[in-house]
Amino acid sequence: MSKTQKIEVLDREIALQTRNKEDYICITDIARYKEPGRTDHIIQNWMRNRNTIEFLGIWEQLNNPDFKPLEFEGFKIKAGLNSFVLTPRQWIDGTGAVGIYSKAGRYGGTYAHKDIAFEFASWISVEFKLYLIKEFQRLKETEQKQLGWDIKRNLAKINYRIHTDAIKENLIPRQLTKAQINIIYASEADVLNVALFGLTAKEWRENNRGKKGNIRDYANVSQLVCLSNLENLNALFINEGLVQKDRLIKLNAIAIQQMKLLIDDHGITKLEGGK
Repeated sequence: MSKTQKIEVLDREIALQTRNKEDYICITDIARYKEPGRTDHIIQNWMRNRNTIEFLGIWEQLNNPDFKPLEFEGFKIKAGLNSFVLTPRQWIDGTGAVGIYSKAGRYGGTYAHKDIAFEFASWISVEFKLYLIKEFQRLKETEQKQLGWDIKRNLAKINYRIHTDAIKENLIPRQLTKAQINIIYASEADVLNVALFGLTAKEWRENNRGKKGNIRDYANVSQLVCLSNLENLNALFINEGLVQKDRLIKLNAIAIQQMKLLIDDHGITKLEGGK
């Protein structure tokens, strides 16, 4: 199970967790919107409702191969009777349900799969449900954007290794000092910097004395994708024996062409937060 995340809905904190790669929302937190001191009572009132039991049963039949249909029918028959009470634990133990689970300790409470949690929120308040969906979607969009950045950064790391290995095998003579080797690596890094950004790392630092980090820390997604491609190509050109000057000219022409394409790519634009 992943760590607990939180979103804020109408000034209420709502916890979320991931279980078996599915999103679950704390319906105990949702119940606090209606009656903060009687969350268990609110959830039980919702679960004893016949419509709720039918919804939960159908959801389990669609998503849970181990669901017990006979026990489900038993609960459905009793639903609506004045004496009928149903708790999350009784439902889970009786039917083998996976759409709801209870958690003790910190961030404890009753959690339900997002499909079920949205249904519960609708029973609590239609307004609350709509705001809950909005905040949940915002969280998912933020996660997707971060995932996009992580993929590009990991790709850049992989290509960086390919690039430095090509430098090591083809440009670094044997028995150089560590300082001399670092100079060659820095020189090759600046081939890419000049090809893509139009200036060396040193020139960027001199022009941006108030900024921390380096030129690549301020690159956007399109530039990171292009940089990753240039690293691969530079490694190829090094292996082919092209001198640095000729490689720089070729890489600059490729960078111009690729950036034009990437800027027009709507998928890249979404990763950068564009419309």
